[in-house]
Amino acid sequence: MLSRDSHISNLIDLALSEDIGGGDITSQTLIPSSLTGKAIIVAKQEGIIAGLEIAKKVFQTVDSRIVFKYLKKDGERIKEKDKIALIQGKVRSILSAERTALNFLQRLSGIASLTAKYMERLKGTKVMLLDTRKTTPGMRILEKYAVKMGGGVNHRMGLYDMVLIKENHIKAAGGISKAVKKVKSKCRNRKIEIEVRDFKEIVEAALTATDWIMLDNMDIREMKEAVSLIRSANQKIKIEASGRATLKNVRDIALTGVDFISVGALTHSAPALDLSLILL
Repeated sequence: MLSRDSHISNLIDLALSEDIGGGDITSQTLIPSSLTGKAIIVAKQEGIIAGLEIAKKVFQTVDSRIVFKYLKKDGERIKEKDKIALIQGKVRSILSAERTALNFLQRLSGIASLTAKYMERLKGTKVMLLDTRKTTPGMRILEKYAVKMGGGVNHRMGLYDMVLIKENHIKAAGGISKAVKKVKSKCRNRKIEIEVRDFKEIVEAALTATDWIMLDNMDIREMKEAVSLIRSANQKIKIEASGRATLKNVRDIALTGVDFISVGALTHSAPALDLSLILL
């Protein structure tokens, strides 16, 4: 499911340390250490579930003897009152892990659910919905995984895996043409994307034979004109719309003819999906 297991393990350790600290004093005071039991995770609203493996890792990090049984799978649409997972083991351990496990699961399921809403608006088009780098520090690999569970597509994971020449790069390099020339001289065989803000920059970017042009914060009329201009200059260039996309207008943006729509809100503004853990 997920790569970089050591990063995820460290993230879980950090989250548990933040929550449990020197010990779960409430559970240690009230619950006998020998008491075992069962609990279920239940959905309190409809959505897309994501992060079950992470939730399992949280419980088993607290207590390796805990049994975690999946009742749903990541990417599956769930309804209110659906049972998501069954947990068995020491009650103290279950309750100590509960909040951290739910925090991960609710956050990732919220992202997957919001992504799925955008995908529903894009149904019938060929446009791909992209995420961005606007993620919670340390959580990017998980949040981008959640986007995929909701039907979206991951853009670059970080600064290291794609050349994206943005406004400040262009300014520092002395213009689009100079920036692309420098990149091509040092990063051969790398795909290049250029962020453009107006039609002058579009023309300059298209003439550099870039692979990808990002239309930054343009309105629908401007996007249509930009797509027509870029297609007439070079049919091979991919076109991305970035900024201003909402659930209300994302379909209109798709119908301008762009190939991709990137939405930072998928990861920076998704509300958590409401889930709860109940002892049986």
